[in-house]
Amino acid sequence: WQWPWRELLVVRRTLNAERFDCGLSARPDPRDHPFLKWLGAENRLGFPNRGSGIFLTNSLAEPDSMAHRYEFWRVAGQALGLDLPPREKLPVPARSGRQVVLVHSGARLSARVWPLGYYHALVQRLRAAGYTVQLVCDPEQHNSWVALGETTVVSPRTLGELFGLFDRAAVFIGNCSGPGHLAAVSGVPTFTFFGPSLPEWFAPLHPQAQWLEDKSCPYKPCKDYCHFSTPHCLENITVEKVWPQLKLF
Repeated sequence: WQWPWRELLVVRRTLNAERFDCGLSARPDPRDHPFLKWLGAENRLGFPNRGSGIFLTNSLAEPDSMAHRYEFWRVAGQALGLDLPPREKLPVPARSGRQVVLVHSGARLSARVWPLGYYHALVQRLRAAGYTVQLVCDPEQHNSWVALGETTVVSPRTLGELFGLFDRAAVFIGNCSGPGHLAAVSGVPTFTFFGPSLPEWFAPLHPQAQWLEDKSCPYKPCKDYCHFSTPHCLENITVEKVWPQLKLF
């Protein structure tokens, strides 16, 4: 809820110098639209929300409320003369000969992280079943994994390092997070633990993507803000519930 005004002023000065012909926001966030005008973009496209259309030169028709977020990009692309394929027809890079199960325990928000203790138990079960596991985490999780005895855990610092790990991966297991989406568009089938967000909105864009979610929380979807001290929607997804579906995956 706090705005980093000093950083925003630097961004504004840098982008104003580019003199952009067009600015686009592909999410219905009313904060984006005055920001586009503030940056001086001559044409401003977006999905108006709470009166923010006054800052736009081209208000876009919002997809259905349960549509995948990719549909917002499709609509925005059409407004720019770019025809993106339907979600079910997205091209998937061919991959073969890979045998590593990549398990990524990180996410931008703690409310989207399946408990590390669950991950540890799952990794042990995968190894016992004969799978080769590459454990990957966010930098702030690294020491916790080492304390659990995982001395080969990797914490990539750049996108290049992360994509290098995808090059060896047969499948990806992780949270509703950026790495999962990048794995999917790299051609790696994904298995995702969904907590506060909805797979209808955020399932990775891969035809073989699978996921598990707990629907018992009355506040779901709450996206980035959990009503509780810990995300029960993820804690309720135990390893025992995961294992039967994961084996089939």
